[in-house]
Amino acid sequence: MDDLRDKYIQAIANASDEAALEELRVQAVGKKGEVSLKMRELGKMTPEERQVAGPALNALKNEINSALAAKKEALADAALDERLRTEWLDVTLPSRNTRQGSIHPISQVTEEVTAIFADMGFSVAEGPQIESDWYNFDALNIPGHHPARAEMDTFYTHRAAGDNRPPHVLRTHTSPVQIRSMQEHGAPIRIIAPGRVYRADYDQTHTPMFHQVEGLAIDTDISMANLKWVLEEFVKSFFEVDNVELRFRASHFPFTEPSAEVDIRCSWEGGTLKVGEGDDWLEILGSGMVHPKVLEAGNIDPSVYQGFAFGVGIDRIAMLKYGIPDLRAFFDSDLRWLRHYGFAALDVPTLHGGLSR
Repeated sequence: MDDLRDKYIQAIANASDEAALEELRVQAVGKKGEVSLKMRELGKMTPEERQVAGPALNALKNEINSALAAKKEALADAALDERLRTEWLDVTLPSRNTRQGSIHPISQVTEEVTAIFADMGFSVAEGPQIESDWYNFDALNIPGHHPARAEMDTFYTHRAAGDNRPPHVLRTHTSPVQIRSMQEHGAPIRIIAPGRVYRADYDQTHTPMFHQVEGLAIDTDISMANLKWVLEEFVKSFFEVDNVELRFRASHFPFTEPSAEVDIRCSWEGGTLKVGEGDDWLEILGSGMVHPKVLEAGNIDPSVYQGFAFGVGIDRIAMLKYGIPDLRAFFDSDLRWLRHYGFAALDVPTLHGGLSR
């Protein structure tokens, strides 16, 4: 047995590839291998001889199998090392593929908006896209008879017959994030809430899912003057113009009082939007002072604190800034469209470096 052991252990150590290793396995411990044949001879031995030869043969078989497994693993490691050596690639080299990926305009504009408001001290807040109707409507002073709560305008989640739990909706705006942020952080607070929202509408300027960013600032001495300054700074930075003129028109929103639609002075010469000049006005967002009932829903005392809120469609201002004519194209997954309107992956918007290309 010692000669048999030395023979195969040495051969296994010298095996150059897995094919040679498999051949040695068959010769040694295969069904007709030398060790297997010797184990069959145990039946011809006396009980005393089997007590000695049996354990010795089992130990030999185990040792050969262990040597085979170790050598197989060593060969696999060597093959991997060789492959890594031959397939080595410097990932810092320029790509040979000229068709590089691009950033979707929605992602780019969201980053631009975030950069602008971050510079003014606003933090980013997020919340769930499936909301209870209390957060989406009641907490925002939207009464039960309001048209926005009708199923023709809002997507409600399915409820089984007899289910008495409060109904849930796909949020129709990011305003519920404001309520959640007030409840969690209290006042003073200064946040923006970007994200997806859902409404049952579909045409050239409306889609069932779109993107919105809302802003909220609450403190003891905030006024409409602060709101006007913030919006002026935002429009100037976003459209990258030095001067801008805003027009506030009285409006009505359940969650703000007073409420105002905001227009910007512009011109459409040659079909191109120019902000800050001309004789035309373009509505871009809604705003107002936060309604006392909304503050109460956020656990904030309206006799001490007040604040402003505003909301703007990210898709809409992306269309205006980058001349995109149809909102539906944002969601068509057309690579030709994305290569035309998309942004370079490393084109990170900053105020000092420039927001857009």
